[in-house]
Amino acid sequence: MNSIELDISNTIPLISPEERLALDDRVKYIHSAMEMRKGVGADFLGWADLPSQTSADYLAEVDAVAKTIRNSCEVLIHLGIGGSYLGARAGISFLGVDGSTKNIPEIHFAGCNISSDYYAELFSVIENKDCCLFLVSKSGATLEFGIGFRLLRQWMEKKYGVKEAARRIFVATDPKEGVLRQLANEKGYFSFDIPSDIGGRYSVLTPVGLIPMAVSGADITALMSGARDMESLLRQNASSENNPAYLYAVNKHLLKTKGKNIEIIAGFHPCLREFLEWQKQLAGESEGKDGKGIFPASVEYPADLHSLGQWVQEGERSLFETFLVIEKSSHEIKIPEFPGDEDGLNFLAGKTLDFVNEMAYKGTAQAHLEGQVPNMTLRVKDRSSYSLGQLFYFFQRAVAMTSYLDKVNPFDQPGVELYKNNMYSLLNKPGY
Repeated sequence: MNSIELDISNTIPLISPEERLALDDRVKYIHSAMEMRKGVGADFLGWADLPSQTSADYLAEVDAVAKTIRNSCEVLIHLGIGGSYLGARAGISFLGVDGSTKNIPEIHFAGCNISSDYYAELFSVIENKDCCLFLVSKSGATLEFGIGFRLLRQWMEKKYGVKEAARRIFVATDPKEGVLRQLANEKGYFSFDIPSDIGGRYSVLTPVGLIPMAVSGADITALMSGARDMESLLRQNASSENNPAYLYAVNKHLLKTKGKNIEIIAGFHPCLREFLEWQKQLAGESEGKDGKGIFPASVEYPADLHSLGQWVQEGERSLFETFLVIEKSSHEIKIPEFPGDEDGLNFLAGKTLDFVNEMAYKGTAQAHLEGQVPNMTLRVKDRSSYSLGQLFYFFQRAVAMTSYLDKVNPFDQPGVELYKNNMYSLLNKPGY
């Protein structure tokens, strides 16, 4: 079953079928290399078959740990930065809280900033609540993460004592190496391994994302089932003609050759806000190197139609859009009829908000196309765990293909290290 449909009709004015076909041999070559784990970055292709390699027993273990966390605390604090937290936050926001699942703790994210006010406010929120920590870092040496953990570890050990605090700390880290792996072993923190052949921004379907999503009540079996079905579809079809992720990647690549080097992904549902933050990191860190790459941006429509909409409609013509549309909300609300029709909206009486939202999307797509902004639409069936799994895997495969088409390594991020080196030098860290 496929929960995702891609519509490229609004790119036809700029991209011909012949242009896509001309790239097909290259796409098939890249596909074959990924399948055989060859080529640049091949050591980090573990995500490509992760859904099909994840057993039911493993998911049951994750669920059991999530249940332990739910029963142990009122607040779960997730510590991580970049790919260590964006996927988890995206999934939790996309799915919302399942009211049928009891004892769902509040989930807060730390380790992704160095703000005194943030931590002061966090400590104020959790002061009289039972807490657990979930630490996510392959190395444990990232400064933002390390500072956050030092602060929260001190708070936990003061509140509970060293032994009980350790029982409330859960870890996802490298199987063998790093500061966090060593600390987890020494202190007895319950730990999951992050596979060594999966980088941070591709790790959402590992315990990095699965643990917090399961704690929030997500059905991670359905989530992985959706990802597994999408994996099967995309791995079986090497041609972009039958592979929606590759079709999306090829269209992006061709639009870039025509001067469209900014992609705005527009979500038409608030639950997509955090998902688009995850996608921006996935695309930005994968594609943006060697002086290449499409700049990833995101907006939330219709709200941003009243802020950035003017620029999109009539500003510099260096962009294209990808609309992300959820076909069916989790709830149905209809617009009421008022006898006096004072506001003139009775023409909408009885219509659902989803119907009006769909018309807002269609009107926007047509208007922006007329404004010389080519656009594609990715339709997602619903807000289910299954659909979310499909969406995660779709973008991972698509971004890998776009990067390879641009002849860059999708799985490294050398540019990130420069700010770290400069920061450590300014902080007088030994060795810098």
